[in-house]
Amino acid sequence: MKRLALATLAVLLFSSALVPQDRSGGADEIRIKQLERAWNQAEAKQEVKEVSSLLADTLVYTDYDGSFMNKSEYMKWVVAPQQRADHLYDEGLSVQLYGDAAVATGIYRETGTNKGKPYVIRSRFTDTWIKRNDAWLCVASQSTLIPSK
Repeated sequence: MKRLALATLAVLLFSSALVPQDRSGGADEIRIKQLERAWNQAEAKQEVKEVSSLLADTLVYTDYDGSFMNKSEYMKWVVAPQQRADHLYDEGLSVQLYGDAAVATGIYRETGTNKGKPYVIRSRFTDTWIKRNDAWLCVASQSTLIPSK
């Protein structure tokens, strides 16, 4: 009977680590939202140092067109002269915390010029953040284009 009780307790403890923490408004959730917005602003301004400081060296990035980049490739894309964002902002952002990991999801809208032509993009995104030494870094990012109506 003790073994059954211990096994049940172990399962409950392990499974609670996988359930998002209910910390709405918590410091980590607020911090991730701030970092997401800082990323948008820095990317729109093509600020390499600021964007780079938010990303783990092991970043994997999948863009809405299916292209896959590591951090170095992504940073080259951020400063590509043929594409320039005028505005890059989120239309909604939620964060789920899992201890020292977090998943941010939402929708962003981007307007700008690409090869001299104006564009408008609206995409749904998922970013995975890991907390290391009290600093949050994005380790994976993926976006999916929302077709215009």
